[in-house]
Amino acid sequence: MSLTLYPAIDLKDGACVRLVQGEMSAATTFNDNPAAQALAFVDAGCQWLHVVDLNGAFVGRPVNSSAVAAILGVVEVPVQLGGGIRDLSTIEFWLSAGVARVILGTVAVKNPELVRTACKRFPGQIAVGIDARAGHVAVEGWAETSELSALELALRFEDAGVSAIIYTDIERDGKLSGVNVEATAQLAAKLSTPVIASGGVGSLDDLARLKPHAADGIEGVICGRALYDGRVKLEEALKLLASS
Repeated sequence: MSLTLYPAIDLKDGACVRLVQGEMSAATTFNDNPAAQALAFVDAGCQWLHVVDLNGAFVGRPVNSSAVAAILGVVEVPVQLGGGIRDLSTIEFWLSAGVARVILGTVAVKNPELVRTACKRFPGQIAVGIDARAGHVAVEGWAETSELSALELALRFEDAGVSAIIYTDIERDGKLSGVNVEATAQLAAKLSTPVIASGGVGSLDDLARLKPHAADGIEGVICGRALYDGRVKLEEALKLLASS
């Protein structure tokens, strides 16, 4: 079974950056033209893009809207967007602007009914982002850790119509130390909702280790820093994940 590769475009102050463990002060800028970066990913063969408004995740409202709009203006592949999306009007704004799938994170913990309402109103276009630190869900741009486990939160939305769960191991994110394959596969195996792995991809071997777990319900993987610094060659990654 094949997996979808989601190249990550994380936006901070209008530029494409990568963080380490979600620390805004530890941002490395890789491209000050996010639209050009998006186009490069698509030209290389990517079928989806994963975009996050990092500033928005911290302040609770969209901040990098112009950069997102610029990306949407140059690519034809579907884009999933997260960061600072906390109400129905913002969800509707982005979906009407051309975003294919909106990712709800903090609000999934703090206002789960909003997720259910959004899934009914926009079927197939709502994903839930579960960012975990030591198995517990972190919110508010990873600044707070809740008492909820990742599995508890995911199970809350099993009957809601969520299109995907995006599971990020914060402690590995941006560190190139390898995906938490075991935790991601265990989560996916207990859900009917497809799971997208995120956090820690540092080599093609990491992607190869995820592939067998497509049968457990892992649908795709997000890759960021390793693509930008060349540890993972995009064409090789796409070829590996597309093979049966």
